[in-house]
Amino acid sequence: MKKVWLDTDIGGDIDDALCLAYLLRQPACEMVGISTVGGEVEQRAMIADSICKVAGRHIPIFAGADRQLLPSDLYPTPGGAVNLSIFPHDTHFRKNQAVDQLRAAIREHPHEISLVAIGHLTNIALLFSLDPEIPMLLKELSIMSGVFSEALERSLNMPQDNWNAWLDPHAAAIVYQANVQHVRTFGLNVTTKLVLEKQEKEDLFHTDVMKAVERFGSPWLENHPMTFHDPLVAACLFEPDLCDYQRGQIEVDFMHEEKLGMMSFRESVEGRHEIASAVDRTHFFEHYFSVVCG
Repeated sequence: MKKVWLDTDIGGDIDDALCLAYLLRQPACEMVGISTVGGEVEQRAMIADSICKVAGRHIPIFAGADRQLLPSDLYPTPGGAVNLSIFPHDTHFRKNQAVDQLRAAIREHPHEISLVAIGHLTNIALLFSLDPEIPMLLKELSIMSGVFSEALERSLNMPQDNWNAWLDPHAAAIVYQANVQHVRTFGLNVTTKLVLEKQEKEDLFHTDVMKAVERFGSPWLENHPMTFHDPLVAACLFEPDLCDYQRGQIEVDFMHEEKLGMMSFRESVEGRHEIASAVDRTHFFEHYFSVVCG
């Protein structure tokens, strides 16, 4: 049984909700807590709480950092919040509560918590800066961020498409410089292979939990494909063989305006970081469906 804490910007791209649904249904997962990051963190916490309640689960949820580390005009809001009135949820959430709660949980369970970060890294950077011992007390840190493909970098709207690092590059730099024992990163080089067309799994949104996921993700799906970026991060906690990996060192650019948040990877057997380099698409979806729809 893994103790898992999920840090998420749920409420925009449907993949955060797809990831949460997986963790709630994964029998080997003990959800220690959930924290939200990004604009309107209280509403993001309400969305997470709605999905947990539909699943019949009572998970501690805390709203986190509402703004990036440095002043910025960027303030993403959760489009899925328009559907909050449909589902029961708590409304007591207050911003900037997550870091203290996450710190307490890691202190209470040293070397036991797997931290899954699928939003921009502001909460995690604040935590590491507040308590520099915390990185060494984590069991592992799994992150959805980066591109790690020259071809994709040329074809995508870079660096903005590297959203989780670009939105708060200083936070990303702090996190990747920290002394975490095991850091594994899943970039667009693998996650973009996990687009699912509706006809491939017509009954995906058949259960009550997945109906809630679909409803909160509906504003996103009106204009975007359904790509399982974040669910891959969670699934590989329990089925690491879904991906191949390379070991090396990641650096985040936080100095040059035209490259803010761009993440470079240098392969090295002595590196502290791992990146996913390939994914077995068929195996991933078979595993995801078996957990969420089984």
